[in-house]
Amino acid sequence: MSSMKILVALLASALIPARAFAALRVVTTTEDLAALARAVGGDLVVVEPIARGYQDPHFVEAKPSYLLKLRRADLFVQVGLELEAGWAPSLLTNARNPRIHPGAPGFLDASEGCDILEKRAGPVDRSLGDVHPLGNPHYWLDPANGLRIARRIAARLSELDGAHAADYAANLKRFETDLAAREKVWDEEAKALRGLRIVTYHNSWPNLAKRFGLEVVDYVELRPGIPASPAHVAALIAHIKKDQLPLILMEPYFDPKLPRKIAGETGIRVVIAPPSVGAEPALKTYFDLFDRILELLTANLPGARP
Repeated sequence: MSSMKILVALLASALIPARAFAALRVVTTTEDLAALARAVGGDLVVVEPIARGYQDPHFVEAKPSYLLKLRRADLFVQVGLELEAGWAPSLLTNARNPRIHPGAPGFLDASEGCDILEKRAGPVDRSLGDVHPLGNPHYWLDPANGLRIARRIAARLSELDGAHAADYAANLKRFETDLAAREKVWDEEAKALRGLRIVTYHNSWPNLAKRFGLEVVDYVELRPGIPASPAHVAALIAHIKKDQLPLILMEPYFDPKLPRKIAGETGIRVVIAPPSVGAEPALKTYFDLFDRILELLTANLPGARP
């Protein structure tokens, strides 16, 4: 190569922003964690989720493409509390990237430091269904936990990329400010929900219920992950009629056939709400998720137009 060509190549490379070379690769188990990582990482990170928001995160089919993502990752963020126990550990092992193994700087369990509900003190066996002894893993459905997760991700990114610690801190501050503003709006919208007694399909919503004043009093499933028996359905129908329960809240990845059958016999409304970012195409951010959930719940309150 001539000296002129070398000079041109050097000049061209100098024009490329330095941060393009410094971008950290972040792999998250869910789109919720990915949205939070993008919020605090900004254009300094490339974030790729594994489970999509419209999928049940308990059950993810391991694919070779996931191994490639993990092999190149600088940071791996999981929900934890055994939510991904059926698939994440094997992916991490087979990816052969020690930087993101448990205990390494590139591994982050987002549950640490969060408000975790329903921790079990006694023994747990299969008869109890899909029970998580370490606590309910759907904790991201409380914005206060979302803030805790964002802070931990920002701190870990700063450890891995100290040169841009100030940028991560500024992104986090912006997220904190925006979240505080959105929570004021959500609290106003949720006033009509406080004290509302509802049924949920799966036990995915305790953090959301606690934050916005709902009370979950029954479930469509017999036990978590165990289909309802005829006796359970009959008892649930009787409960709905007796207490005039207004809503069944369920995730989009469960079959709505039984809830709609129960609705036909009782008049209860079935609300299929997104439990995660990405469950609907328009849900791109963590804020979008709560906007949509509260929109659906308030639109289906008793007296609201169907």
